[in-house]
Amino acid sequence: MDAKAEELTSIIQEIRDRVRARHPEGAVLGNIPLPDLMPLLHARDAAEGKVASIGTVNPRAPGLINSIAQSLKRMVARALDWHVREQVEFNRAAVNCVQATVEALSENNRALSVLAGHVEECRAGAADMKDLRTHWVQWREQWERDLAKTQIQYLRTLSDLQGAWQHRVTLQDETHREHMKSLHADFAASLERSNQEVQKRLWADLERVKLEYESVIHAELRLLRQKTSLLKVGAAAVATTVEAAQPIDWLKFGEKFRGSEEYVRRHLPMYVERFRSATEVLDIGCGRGEMLEEFRAAGIAAYGIDLNDDCVSWCQNKGFNVEKADLFEYLGGLPDNSLGGVVSLQVAEHLPPARVPEFIALLKTKLMPGGLLALETPNPECLAIFATHFYLDPTHAKPLPPALLAFYLEEAGFGRLEVVRLEPAIESMPSLATLPAEFRDKFFGALDYAIFGQKLVT
Repeated sequence: MDAKAEELTSIIQEIRDRVRARHPEGAVLGNIPLPDLMPLLHARDAAEGKVASIGTVNPRAPGLINSIAQSLKRMVARALDWHVREQVEFNRAAVNCVQATVEALSENNRALSVLAGHVEECRAGAADMKDLRTHWVQWREQWERDLAKTQIQYLRTLSDLQGAWQHRVTLQDETHREHMKSLHADFAASLERSNQEVQKRLWADLERVKLEYESVIHAELRLLRQKTSLLKVGAAAVATTVEAAQPIDWLKFGEKFRGSEEYVRRHLPMYVERFRSATEVLDIGCGRGEMLEEFRAAGIAAYGIDLNDDCVSWCQNKGFNVEKADLFEYLGGLPDNSLGGVVSLQVAEHLPPARVPEFIALLKTKLMPGGLLALETPNPECLAIFATHFYLDPTHAKPLPPALLAFYLEEAGFGRLEVVRLEPAIESMPSLATLPAEFRDKFFGALDYAIFGQKLVT
């Protein structure tokens, strides 16, 4: 089986070599034929046959004489093997050289075929360049024709423009007159618009002056109503003491030192958001009613008490449910767990220090379980209040630090405490900006603070 396989492999290799030798004929740089390698292959095959037969004995007809002759020939061949060995190797090397030459020529034929293909492509490219030149000549001829047409059209247009210019020169005087009429009309319209604008500004200034006078009249009428309400409280009480003989206008005092109602209402929406779900909210020390106005605008049911007759009368004129009462007496008369919420702004600092815990404990008793309490007071952490704000009010008793007020609330039974600092001092005292930021925030922070607490369920 091995001998047959080797023979089959040799046959396949021979067929492959012959096919490679018979490369399809092509033309290189014209119709030049490629060299035919078949004669060289035949010579190689013949040489290989001769090399293969060296040392073999020719077969003869069978018989005794033939057997003796064949044996003698083999003996002679073996005896002469050393003599012909070099010749055999030379012959085989020559055959291998012929084989290598055949393969090199085959590769050369294939390379020439590829080169022929490239030459054909170059010829095709040359034809394309010839077509491009032809196209360029045609395009240039068309361009020259279009240029001539354009020149003719340009000259015609130029002629038309010259004619129009001549016609315009003849009508120049008439056009000038029309232009002057148009300018006059535009000037008259502009003058009319300016006159209207001046009138609008004049009426706006008059309206502003009117509003300013109305504001002054409103303030005077308000003071007159306040003084009238004071006279109605009781003339006998006014005559009994020196203090009542010359009362302080606390509404004017608040306007001057605490600020206008619009100024006070700047941070009040913070309270509205926290009391939005509360009912029966009591405003202790309602003053001019700024907090009650915010509650009414938000639809929160609220009423107030105050010890000042001017403030009570002022709030009642606004339509609020407000009465004059001492806070301890009023709270003492309320049923326990009857208030949905309590807000008291700028009141605690007016109480004697010993009664502040009593005030907070009384509020805890009157609030419903879960009811919210909000207290606002000057912030003694800010040293600036002692130089400007706190001692401006002669009724202030003692400042209450946030930690102390929080302690009172915890002792009374309030939880979820929250301290919110209000009115940064630097806004009203720009000179504080020259201090180091850390020192300023520590000792000159917020002028006021609010503390919130919720009554715990007991």
